[in-house]
Order: sequence, then C-alpha cells, then structure tokens
Amino acid sequence: MRIRLLTPLHTASISIAAVLLIIAVAAGFVRFSAPLLESHLTGGTMGTGYTVKYRHASDALSVQAIRMEIEQQLAKINQSMSTYGAGSELSRFNRSGSTEWIPVSTSLYTVLAAALEIGRQSEGAFDITIGPLVNLWGFGPEKRVPGIPNAGEIAATLERAGHDKLMLDESARAVRKTRVDVYVDLSAIAKGYAVDQIAATLERHGIEHYMVEIGGEIRARGTNAQQLPWQIGIDKPQVSGRTVQKVLPLDNAALATSGNYRNYFMIGDRRYMHVIDPATGWPAESRLASVTVLAETCMLADAWATALLVLGLERGLAMAEQLGLQVLFIADRGGVFTEHATSHFESSNAQNFAATFLAAFLVMAIAIAAMAIGVMMGRKPIAGSCGGLGRLGLGCDGGCGKPCSADTDCKPSTDKPEP
Repeated sequence: MRIRLLTPLHTASISIAAVLLIIAVAAGFVRFSAPLLESHLTGGTMGTGYTVKYRHASDALSVQAIRMEIEQQLAKINQSMSTYGAGSELSRFNRSGSTEWIPVSTSLYTVLAAALEIGRQSEGAFDITIGPLVNLWGFGPEKRVPGIPNAGEIAATLERAGHDKLMLDESARAVRKTRVDVYVDLSAIAKGYAVDQIAATLERHGIEHYMVEIGGEIRARGTNAQQLPWQIGIDKPQVSGRTVQKVLPLDNAALATSGNYRNYFMIGDRRYMHVIDPATGWPAESRLASVTVLAETCMLADAWATALLVLGLERGLAMAEQLGLQVLFIADRGGVFTEHATSHFESSNAQNFAATFLAAFLVMAIAIAAMAIGVMMGRKPIAGSCGGLGRLGLGCDGGCGKPCSADTDCKPSTDKPEP
C-alpha cells in the first residue's frame, strides 16, 4: 500500500476548510454585519439621572439628534406626570376641586390605567393615591421634616387615599375623582414608563442594541460591545457602600428594583423607609431589603417592585408565584442577605445564563478560527494574532494587543429617592 504524504499546501487547504466549517456553523447562530458604533448618553431627569448606551450603524441618525429627541421626550413626560412642577398636567389635576370627568393626555391616561390595574391585581398594595401620606411622612415634594405623624393625621390622610377613588373613561380618555381631595402620585411608575418610551424611540430609528436606565429602572435589548447580553448588576441592599449582590444578563426585557436602604430616616434604632403601606398609612415593614422584578416593560417592573416590597416576603412571594411574575426578593436577616426567587425568575435566569454562555462560546470560537486564518494567511504566531479578526471585520479585544474599554454596562440597579 502506498502512503501518500500531505504537502504543506494540502495541510493548509484542510486547515482552511476546517476553519471555514467552524465559521459556517457559527454563522447559523451569529449574524455577521458591519461593525457597529457605540454611543453613550447621560443627563438629568425626574430628580435623578438617565443613561442610554446603544450600538448603531454608521449611517444612523446622529448622536446629537438622538439626544435631542430623548430629552424632548423626557421633558414632555415630566410636564405631564411630575408632582414637583406646579404647572404639570398631573399637578393641575391634583389641585382641581372637582369630581367631574377631566380629559387627559394619552401618556397620562396610559400610566393611570396601568397603575390602577396593578393596584387591583396587588389587592391595593400598589396605590397611586397615597401621595398625601408620602408627604405626611416627609418623603414627598412638600419637603416636610421627616418624622412620625400623630395617629389622627395618619387616619385623616388615609381617608383620602384608595385606588378605588379614581375612575377612568377609556372612550373619552378622561379621569375623575370620587373625592375632591384625592391626590395622585406617579413616582413609583413614571420612571419605568419613561424608560419604555426612550426604548421605543431608539427602535423607531432602527437601533436594535441598547440599554436605557433612569434612576435604576432599566430596559435592554440586543447585545453590548462584547456581543453578549447586557450585564446588569443588582445592588447588595446595604446602607453603607455599594457592592453588587448579583449580575443578571438582560435582553429584550426590563428590570426594576425597589428597596429600603437608600431613602429612609432613623428614629432611635428603627428605620422608616419611603415606601408607604396603603393598608396602614405607615412605612412598609418586613424582612425584605429589596425586590427586583423582570418584566416585558419597565413600567410594569417599576410598579410591581414597589407593590411586592409593600407586601413583604411571604405575601409578596405567594402573589408573584400566582401571577407568574419573575421576581428576586432579598431579605435582611440580621445583616445576612438571603435570596428568594419565584420559579419563573429561576427559569428565566437559567435560560439567560445558557444564552450568554452560548454567545460567549460562539464569539470565542469565531475569534480562534479567525486567528487561525491570520496564522495561515499571514504566517504569524497564533498568540496575539489579529490577522483573521481584522479580515473578518470583528474588531479586536484585549487579546489582540488593543485594550478593551474600561466602561462596562454592569449598572447597579438601585432604589433612589423618588423625583
């Protein structure tokens, strides 16, 4: 039998064929396109800040045009829903001494309708009419000195509250109070709505990879600069210092966290947080330190995070399971933080981890294959070779001798003081 020796040309041909096979398989999962540019916008809104990170084609709308559109949108939402601006649509409604139907803007009606529905589903734990109680305890726009009100004040203020004291007429896009002194506060849902509106703006301009954050409420789609799902950090709910308790990959979803560790006052050794329990008129009390909700929209995540924090661990976990919500509860047991998640959250997190692992594996496989092409086409050592990467238009990371950006998308989600 004759044994035919392979020449270097044959070896190279086989190697190239193997590399191309790897790339072909990977291409079934990863869509190749021209390298995307990265943009990062920040600014102030609703008494806090906003961050927008997105990746876009070179011929997309200019960054300044996107910024202008976003800030105009935020100003419009603030003008509609703020309780701090006397001229806002919501402030005028609150001052109206009428129980007649009042037409409102589409955006305000949308948020009111969602808030009342979540109030009903949460059995009153989420209530947008407890603004007077928030003010009474010193957490609202009236800037009252924080302290414990007397029992008579709390009882009288509770009489004004209740999500059943608002009525909506969808056909007329109108709202009415059943008491003239009803006061509406949307601070626990408006930021989430604003995040959704910015995301919709980006998508209208064909942007498919983005992360939007306002005051810790986040929505993300697509992948980050490393072509992996956006990595979102959940704060460890401790009063002093900031460390990350957990990192979650986020793609085509929203996330919001509410907690007791950022906005509160102390009397003696007792902490009074800014989230008021509509059932008692007092700040909510439980072993819960924070609640993180994953949802399709940030408006829903924002509102449910507040509602479940009010309900506490046992009732909140039972309700979240019943409604199929994706929730991570973090309880404080004497300074030791324990995690409690709904089954839907665990399932979603496992799927996200698998997707992140697969994406990372494919990117690594393509990078290795590309470097191999660099070796064969450029006759370079494989260590640090960028020949293949450059030819494939994938760009370089730290392994190519070019340092990666120190900026990451791991944004701790915190419960900041309401605007």
